[in-house]
Amino acid sequence: MLDYKELGFKSGLEIHQQLDSHKLFCNCPFLLRQDEPDFEISRRLHAVAGEKGEIDVATSHEASLNKEFVYQGYDTTCLVELDEEPPHLINQEALKIALHISLLLNCKIIPISQIMRKTVIDGSNTSGFQRTVMISRDGYVETSNGKVGINFILLEEDAARIIKDGGSKKIYRLDRLGGPMVEVVTAPDIVDSEHAKETALKIGEILRSCKVKRGIGTIRQDINISIKGHERAEIKGFQDPKVFVEVVEKEVQRQSGNLQNKKKSKPEVRGANPDNTTTFLRPLPGSARMYPETDLPLLKISKQMIDEAKKTLPKLREELEKELRKQGLNEEYIKLLFKLNKVNGYKEAYYNLPKPNLIANLLLVFPKDLAKKKKLDVKDVSEIIDEYILGVINFVNKKRIKEEDMKQVFENLVDGKSLEDSIKIERVDVSDIEEKIHNIIKSKPGLSANAYMGLVMKEFQGKVDGKEVMTIIKKYI
Repeated sequence: MLDYKELGFKSGLEIHQQLDSHKLFCNCPFLLRQDEPDFEISRRLHAVAGEKGEIDVATSHEASLNKEFVYQGYDTTCLVELDEEPPHLINQEALKIALHISLLLNCKIIPISQIMRKTVIDGSNTSGFQRTVMISRDGYVETSNGKVGINFILLEEDAARIIKDGGSKKIYRLDRLGGPMVEVVTAPDIVDSEHAKETALKIGEILRSCKVKRGIGTIRQDINISIKGHERAEIKGFQDPKVFVEVVEKEVQRQSGNLQNKKKSKPEVRGANPDNTTTFLRPLPGSARMYPETDLPLLKISKQMIDEAKKTLPKLREELEKELRKQGLNEEYIKLLFKLNKVNGYKEAYYNLPKPNLIANLLLVFPKDLAKKKKLDVKDVSEIIDEYILGVINFVNKKRIKEEDMKQVFENLVDGKSLEDSIKIERVDVSDIEEKIHNIIKSKPGLSANAYMGLVMKEFQGKVDGKEVMTIIKKYI
C-alpha cells in the first residue's frame, strides 16, 4: 500500500475534449472520413524559436529525428489546414461551448486574450504549431477529497490524425486537424490514484453536459505525477479513466525506484502502455515553445457574451436524470439516452408529445427491431427516426395519424417513401376481421390480452386500430 502523503505525491490532470462544432479557424466540418483521401502532400518541419528567442527542448528533440510527413486530405479540408491560407476568425459556437464549460467549472472568464502558437513539429500540425487561447482560469471542481482547482481552460485546435508511423516517415490525415477542442488543466491537488480517477470522471461528466463530441478518441486525458525528490512526468495515452489507478501506482513505484537507485531524473513526457507501465516519449516541453499568433486579432469576450452563456447554460447530468425520472422513465431508458447521446432529441420530442415511454421506445428500442426486420444498419435506421420524429409527432398532434401508427410511418420512411406518403396508413375494417381475431384467441388459449394484441397486430401488420382490437379481444377472453 503506497503512502502518497509520505512520498510527497503531487499530481494534476490535463483533459482534452473535442467540441461538437465546425473547425476552429475555418468553416470546414469536423468530420472523420473513412473513405480514400482525395490528395496527398509531403513536408518536413523545422524547429523555430519561441517568444523568448529560445528553441524548446522538446522541439529540438523532435527536429533531430528528421522525419518526413505525408498529409492526406479530402474535399472537406481546405487551405487553412494545409497552412496555405491565413486562419479565419475564431468559431463563435466553439467559443460559446468553452464559456459554458468554464462557467460549470466555476472559472473566471478572461475578457481579452492573445491567441498563441505552440510549436509542435512531431508532424501532427502542417504548420509546425498549434493555435491555442486561454478562455478562463482559477476555477474548481468538488470531489470527495475537497476542491480540486482548475488552473485554466484553453480553446485550441486538435491535431491531425495519424494513420501510419513508418519510423522515418509518418502519414497523417487532415480531417481532424483544426477541430475545436478544450483543454482543462487542474491544479496539483490530487492526493492519490483513486482521487485521480474520481476527478477525471467528475470533470468528464461536466464536459458531457455541454455540446461535445462523444465516443472513443473524443476525450484524451494526461496526468502529471511527481514525488518528493523526483522530476515531474506527464503521462499520455489515457482513453479510459478506469486505468488511472494502476497507471498512477506504477508510475509512483517507478519514480520511487529511481530515487532508491540514485538515478538522476529529468522532466519528461511518457506514454501509457497496455500493461499500465509507461515509456519515455520526449523531454517535457516548456514555455519556450509559445509565441503570439500574428494572423489573428486579440480575442475579446464581452459581458454580453458571458451573460448569454449564463442564460443558455446546460444542465448537469444529475439534474437531467432527476427530470427524466419525474417524467416516468425507468433507469434503463435513462441510461441508454445518455449512452447514445439522445437526451436532447428525447427532450424535444417529449415537449411536443409528452408520452415518455413511447418516445424513449421509438428512439432507443424500435430502431434495433426495425433494422433487424429490414436487415439494415441500426445507425442508419436511427438517423432516419431522429430526423423525422418531430414531423411525425406533428401529424399525431394534428390527428392525421394515431400514436399507434407512428412505427408504421417510420417503417415507410425507412423504405424510402416521402413523409407525406408515409403517413398514408392502409387500415383494415375491424368488423371484417373479428372472426380472425376470435380464431387467434381460440388457437392459443390462456394468453394475456396484451399477448393477443401483439399477435393480432403482427397478423395485420399494424393496419388495424389498436383500441378497437383490444375491445374485441376483451370480448372473447
